[in-house]
Amino acid sequence: MNPAPSLETLAAAVDFALPEHYNASRLLWDNLAENGERPAVITDRGDWTYRRLADEAARVGNALLAAGCTPGDRVLLLMDDEPAYPAAVMGAMRAGLVPVLINTLSPAELIRFHLEDSAASAAIASAPHAALVSAAQVRGTNCRVVMVNGETPPWANAPPQLAEHPVTRRDMAFWMYSSGSTGKPKGVVHKHEDAVYTAATYARHILRIGPDDVCFSVPKIFFAYGFGNSVTFPMSVGAAAVLMARRPEPGAVFEQINRHRPTLLFGLPTLYTALTRDPAAARADLASLRLCISAAEVLSAEIAGAWKARFGLDIIEGLGSTEMLHIYLSNDAQVRKTGSAGRAVPGYAIKLTRPDGREAGPAEEGVMSVRGLSGAEYYWNRPAKTAETMRDGWLYTGDRFSRDADGCYFFKGRADDLVKVSGQWVYPLEIELALNEHPKVHESCVQAVELEDRRLTIKAWVAPVAGVTADDALARDLRAYAKRALLPHKYPREIVFLERLPKTGTDKIDRQALRRSDAPPQPPPRSTA
Repeated sequence: MNPAPSLETLAAAVDFALPEHYNASRLLWDNLAENGERPAVITDRGDWTYRRLADEAARVGNALLAAGCTPGDRVLLLMDDEPAYPAAVMGAMRAGLVPVLINTLSPAELIRFHLEDSAASAAIASAPHAALVSAAQVRGTNCRVVMVNGETPPWANAPPQLAEHPVTRRDMAFWMYSSGSTGKPKGVVHKHEDAVYTAATYARHILRIGPDDVCFSVPKIFFAYGFGNSVTFPMSVGAAAVLMARRPEPGAVFEQINRHRPTLLFGLPTLYTALTRDPAAARADLASLRLCISAAEVLSAEIAGAWKARFGLDIIEGLGSTEMLHIYLSNDAQVRKTGSAGRAVPGYAIKLTRPDGREAGPAEEGVMSVRGLSGAEYYWNRPAKTAETMRDGWLYTGDRFSRDADGCYFFKGRADDLVKVSGQWVYPLEIELALNEHPKVHESCVQAVELEDRRLTIKAWVAPVAGVTADDALARDLRAYAKRALLPHKYPREIVFLERLPKTGTDKIDRQALRRSDAPPQPPPRSTA
């Protein structure tokens, strides 16, 4: 087995160097000398220059300090994608505080958990989310300061200058919470060097981002993917970010592209599917885009091909995580393989480990671990989960991959999702990917579910293409299709048709919601043929 490269070796490979004393808010403030009057944020209500954004960030930081927050305190952020969001993140860090980015679609009980788990002393919310930080909601927690960003922000009269609080590059900078696929979400603690490292690796080497780029990330800022796309990456070079507070309906996404002319579009497979099939696609002008990026879920050949056929644009697929902060495997302009998560991004190391502990060779499957300077080193107050995931400087992903001769990695499922059905082993994901290739399927989710007698069975939730009748005949067709595409025993025993699959705040399929739902399924879409 090859020796693991040190973090210093990986950083040196991309010429990454920071002074020991470094505050990540410099990502914003370092733009003032040369890019102060350039647009930093673009919205339907007008552009914000870097200077205006830095002034706003200083006001937020000053207001938090004046309200009694002290360096090291956590600040919960429940904000829409609006200029105040990056301002709050940067202002809090500059003041020595620790912003905690929270999914705005979280229910009240989960917000209460975040308040208690983080012991946040303050919370900032966009006006539509004010109820989530109401007096009743924060009562009994450590949160003593609540600010709601309305027409007149509560920090409007605070000074627009703020001295940088001294921290080291390895001090706690900001948190995000994991999606919580098992149990309660885990607080992922990131350092001041982490964000700028993702810019020096992925943004520089894969995106080749420059000051004239305009980034449009449909995934929101609270998502690690969206945070890099909308905040870290543009700020690292003086570029601009389009921020859309609304839900990312296809019509609204096309409208933003037509109006603001982004050069980089960041999405997920579900987004690209929805955009391709939406009637507004016929009128959409995507000529400004030079690169389309997909992450978070496997991009099928069918989705990539449909996007290419419709708009003449390729999609660059990658893989990242909240723990690593952004993408660490990616396709690029030189090597692009549909269905592959790509090769290791410069600055990151990957290893695949077989069940016997050996490192997997070409074409062999193994569980992936990743190493890089942007990796979180622990979960907040979760020592057992930390030990399980952060192993000897590597992040254990729990994902099974294989690697081909070109160094491209192919997702094979979770290490723990192999299930035995009728005496034979099945990976639900491969059935899901097969169903998604069917011309009558818009999207699907396939999971193993437990029957009353404790046996496991394979269940598929399927959203048919608009206009397709969801009936027994379609179910029979899909089962037969899966058997032909895979093996006779690899098919969904039960199929539930839904008009649409539930989504998380990051627009992924909400697999937990499907599994735990005891409600009757939504009525199937009616045929319009």
